Amino acid sequence: MIRENLEQINKNIENACKNAGRELSEVHLIAVSKTKPVEMLKEAYDAGCRLFGENRVQELTEKMPVLPDDIKWHMIGHLQTNKIKYIIGKVALIHSVDTLHLAEAIDKEAAKAGCTQDVLIEINVAGESSKFGTADMDVNKQLIKDVSELKNLKLKGLMTVAPYTDDPEENRVYFKTLKKLADDMREYFDGEPVLSMGMTGDYMVAVEEGATYVRVGTGLFGERNYNF
Repeated sequence: MIRENLEQINKNIENACKNAGRELSEVHLIAVSKTKPVEMLKEAYDAGCRLFGENRVQELTEKMPVLPDDIKWHMIGHLQTNKIKYIIGKVALIHSVDTLHLAEAIDKEAAKAGCTQDVLIEINVAGESSKFGTADMDVNKQLIKDVSELKNLKLKGLMTVAPYTDDPEENRVYFKTLKKLADDMREYFDGEPVLSMGMTGDYMVAVEEGATYVRVGTGLFGERNYNF
């Protein structure tokens, strides 16, 4: 099932790239493996997945030692400051930096570990109360500037979690907004801005609007089992 799902997702991404006149190499799929057992991650790995995203530090640190070393792990969920030390320098990218306080805590832990940590700033484009980050663009622009000055972080770009909807076209406006913010603040990012946006229900629209990472869980692994 996972191999077939992955083939379909890759075809969809390829079609979305063609629609937008983009190169397929610009877009990377993160297999969102939260709540999924290691056996399913191994199946996804064998099918070709090399980027995996976890929401919880404990789950990530339990899975990491028992899976192949060439996997690049992404922390995509809300990160508590007291958990930073367990993943610093071990994850390829932290997607969920939503406050300067958190960014400074990551910076401090990275300095202790003698490494530089790549991060994204989480933007709550739709202004949903259930999501982290803010929709206030003035606040977001200041946060981007402040985080870009931290010595032990590399600010690579932005992330958003768009609203759940049955019609992915409804989220196009939010993806456009994130892309515009990244373009407007381009000088503050380390390299070409990364955009982490789009999930199972809307990743094709996100790709059409400039996503460089799409985060797909249910579409790849099936419905989540929260008893895991």
